[in-house]
Amino acid sequence: MWTETEIKSYLKENLKEDRYLHVLGVESTAEKLAKIYDEDVEKAKLAALIHDAAKNKTVKDIEDIIKSEGIKIDNEMVKSPVLLHGLAGAIIGKTLMGIEDEDVFNAAAYHTTGRENMSKLEKIIYLADYIEPNRDFPGVQTIRIIALKDLDEAVLYAMDHTIKYIIKKGQILLNGTVNARNYLIQNKTSRS
Repeated sequence: MWTETEIKSYLKENLKEDRYLHVLGVESTAEKLAKIYDEDVEKAKLAALIHDAAKNKTVKDIEDIIKSEGIKIDNEMVKSPVLLHGLAGAIIGKTLMGIEDEDVFNAAAYHTTGRENMSKLEKIIYLADYIEPNRDFPGVQTIRIIALKDLDEAVLYAMDHTIKYIIKKGQILLNGTVNARNYLIQNKTSRS
């Protein structure tokens, strides 16, 4: 497996500067959240580093990376190809960088959409991507505060914020995000 230095070198060569700085912000935020929520810090940092490894590649390159692993791109993802970069980044982490941890792979692959029954690491990377220090949008500070107290509540709040934004833009809501949100709500209700 590649060292952190090798991974960062790859990212620096393959990402635009602002995207590279975003990745470093996600890494530091994921590390902080992992410590708060008793998750493996090294796994969190690794998933954060690879989550956008394919972000600056063309849609065709991203699709080729995914197809090279025998993964079929479903109709929903074809309509939102920008969201495929997480899966492609996870594949780069696995095939090029030698990262074999399935939870790290999934955390990177689902960092934009979420999914039903997310692991703690998946939630941390989803949230770290959303609230890292370089992000600046209305409501981000509220999510940052919630993230320090309740991981599930913060992920749910972020998903609600995203869904409202997508609806306002007239874009497609992905089933993965809706299912992830519904799962969190059902679990929240059953815990109460």
